[in-house]
Amino acid sequence: MRQDIASSASPGKSAAVAFTVASQLVGAVFLYLILKADGGLQIVGLLALLGLGFFILEKQPWIAEQAMASFARVPLVSMITAGIIVVGFPFIVGSNTYILHLLIVAQLYAVLALALNFQLGSANIPNFATGASYGIGAYVSALLAINFGLSFWLTLPVAALAATLFGFIIGIPSMRTRDTYLALVTIAFGVVVQQLLNNFEWTGGPNGLVGIPAPSLFGHSFADPLVVFGWRLPSQANFYYLSAALVVVAIITAHRLHSSRIGLAWNALRADEIAAKAQGINVAWYKVLAFAVDAFLAAFAGTIYAFYVSYISPDNFTFLVSVTIMTMVIVGGMDNIFGVIVGAFLLTILPEKLRAFSDYRLLFFGVVIIGFLMIRPQGLFPQRMRRYGGE
Repeated sequence: MRQDIASSASPGKSAAVAFTVASQLVGAVFLYLILKADGGLQIVGLLALLGLGFFILEKQPWIAEQAMASFARVPLVSMITAGIIVVGFPFIVGSNTYILHLLIVAQLYAVLALALNFQLGSANIPNFATGASYGIGAYVSALLAINFGLSFWLTLPVAALAATLFGFIIGIPSMRTRDTYLALVTIAFGVVVQQLLNNFEWTGGPNGLVGIPAPSLFGHSFADPLVVFGWRLPSQANFYYLSAALVVVAIITAHRLHSSRIGLAWNALRADEIAAKAQGINVAWYKVLAFAVDAFLAAFAGTIYAFYVSYISPDNFTFLVSVTIMTMVIVGGMDNIFGVIVGAFLLTILPEKLRAFSDYRLLFFGVVIIGFLMIRPQGLFPQRMRRYGGE
């Protein structure tokens, strides 16, 4: 009966198309405005508008349900619109390299947040070592490129495999602990990795690695401007599209895993680990697998970051990075792919835009985060109930 009510309430196809396109355009315009905002009053105004929007969603949950029904009814339209927006954004911002830089970093953090979401959101496994996996991917790829002359495209899978091995290494001993103790084990692993990077001579020590070569594709170096139909885009546009492609891969991976037996097993662990074990689920294996998948995706993001900035040091992969990624997942909405991405973009862009408040920037940033969590205690886009069978 509940499905019949949902079906009758679902919007018509033309209405769904209009709503889907309009909502995505509104989101793109808001992102553009907050990226272009210059000055404290503009930022405060946009944040107040965003807070009002989430307050309305909290009081009127049917709006979000109708939105999800519209997206589900016309998924192809949704994907095409999103693709046009992503591809066209660099043309809109033009030669503003600062905005492109923020978008690149935001997209990489979105991948990291999606990677952690497999553990924290799907399986309720706290992991404070995602920043370490991020660093391992960056360092392995950078060392291979500098010392052995391997291309970016060859270092990608090698770095991912190295980080995945680290995921298994941290996951196996972590199975002997739970909850707070598990979090402490991951913190210890993260700190150990950073200290090793900081003290080994072959990693460059505290000075890091310099001179990481830019990738090239079909003879085009990513250090050169990107020319599309006579339109000249800054060199950052190369990495913007590369990181956007990685976000797409991460979203597809997250969606497929969520809908698979693995995703069901992770959700069972989150609900009740003892009951999951009683049902025959190999709890230890699925926990270790969550660590490995997190590290695998984090390594891809780390590799792109290393080749983008061409210089990395242990300070880029501290414990604070892992805390920031975890905050993105919690604020965005655990086990909600769209929410996690929104949280990553919001918490990447806000600290930069709040520089207008000078010494009070971190204080204001904290107030904003607390405010959003007060409005939406379960995250900006809370976890949705899993549906089984047909829609």
